[in-house]
Amino acid sequence: MSGFAPEWLQLREDADHRARNAALCEKLAARFADREAITIVDLGAGLGSNLRAIAPVLPARQHWILVDHDPALLAAARDAISAWADSSRATAAGIEAVKLGRALHVELMRHDLAADPAAWNSTKPDLVTAAALFDLVSEDWIDRLVAALVRTMLPLYTALTHDGKTQWLPAHLADAAMEAAFARHFARDKGFGPSAGARALGLLAKRLSAAGYTVERAPSPWRLGRNDTALIAALAHGWCEAVRETGEVPSLTIEDWLKAHTAASVSCTVGHEDLIAFLR
Repeated sequence: MSGFAPEWLQLREDADHRARNAALCEKLAARFADREAITIVDLGAGLGSNLRAIAPVLPARQHWILVDHDPALLAAARDAISAWADSSRATAAGIEAVKLGRALHVELMRHDLAADPAAWNSTKPDLVTAAALFDLVSEDWIDRLVAALVRTMLPLYTALTHDGKTQWLPAHLADAAMEAAFARHFARDKGFGPSAGARALGLLAKRLSAAGYTVERAPSPWRLGRNDTALIAALAHGWCEAVRETGEVPSLTIEDWLKAHTAASVSCTVGHEDLIAFLR
């Protein structure tokens, strides 16, 4: 995905990995347990966090195609995978890595997902994945992706789609106004048309079910506390920046809210959902 700083993606990775729904990860692992090799296309790959999260539960030989429109993120993904792996070497297309006895052939693909969700083109993968993507895209884009999945009968696993629910503790009197303004800002076009936001996973599940998929959803909330102060602060600052752009909340209120929610004692729960879908 373009538009996301590597620093933000690095900062959120630990919380993302902790939040993933373990039951759905187990279902994913079971689905491919009898396979020796697997090819995975990861949409909006960013720094490759999705690979690092689920590669340990997938077969011993893995071919990953990491798809993003931002060449700087793809280059950073190569470096992040190299640092994470037990061993690695650069290749013309990306990187070869070994982690926990699994051999990973990683291809880095620059591709405009907004124009074409079906980034796999003529290469039919065994699995399509994404993380923290669907709340950013439009309803029309979801329809186009589902149509592409159906045409090639591909399964989907996606994690960390925001469900629109955030709870800050201690609470602040402006929480409701800030959340409402942030949600309206979040619904703006992120490059894929008006963002589906909190409706995204419901839309995706409905479309997939109608197309004959068996779909399972499960919660994967961030639960941020004393060890996540940097992430909480970055999240709070991001909210304030977005809310300021709406002009819906007075500046003094925003500043007071920010001060309250970057204090040492603050905790935060951010709702997400994961989804797995296979053809029946």
